[in-house]
Amino acid sequence: MSLADRWPLPDHHAVRDALLAAWDRPGYHDLRHLEEVLDRLDVLAAAGVAFDATSVGLAAWFHDAVYDGADDDEERSARWARRALPAAYADEVARLVRLTVDHCPADDDIAGAALSDADLGVLAAPRERYDAYVGGVREDFAHVGDDDFRAGRAAVLRDLVVRPHLFSTPQARGLWEVAARANLRRELDELDAG
Repeated sequence: MSLADRWPLPDHHAVRDALLAAWDRPGYHDLRHLEEVLDRLDVLAAAGVAFDATSVGLAAWFHDAVYDGADDDEERSARWARRALPAAYADEVARLVRLTVDHCPADDDIAGAALSDADLGVLAAPRERYDAYVGGVREDFAHVGDDDFRAGRAAVLRDLVVRPHLFSTPQARGLWEVAARANLRRELDELDAG
């Protein structure tokens, strides 16, 4: 199945095509990332996480649609969703996109938890994919000097490792928590080593 065929609405194909064009860029936040987030949503649904597939699927399509490595990327992506989607989905999708700023959904926010977990799932990837992800993130921030990037990246990773759980759903914790923590520790050790 092509990525275009995974669009969760039966219509609004011009929006889908604009999103595909937006995601078609170098770096980590590319078409592969979108596809992997959609794949992980499928995994979570199969594992029993009960979320609205249409709203969360649309949020996956929009969550990094605008990505310049700027502080307001998620906000601009959320505003695009709000303008482009039917009223039945616009507010919820925009809300979900905004949650990907910090990946901290409320305990009772199943939709937010599913999207957050699917987005963070790359942290549990096998070493080769994890290293490619890190390289893609570096490419996304090519405008930042090496020392500043290492310091910023280390700060992000330290914020993640001190959380009691990286993932919000029990299913994602069971699937990905151990591998993700191992990857984060390895990357932090490499950053600290210089």
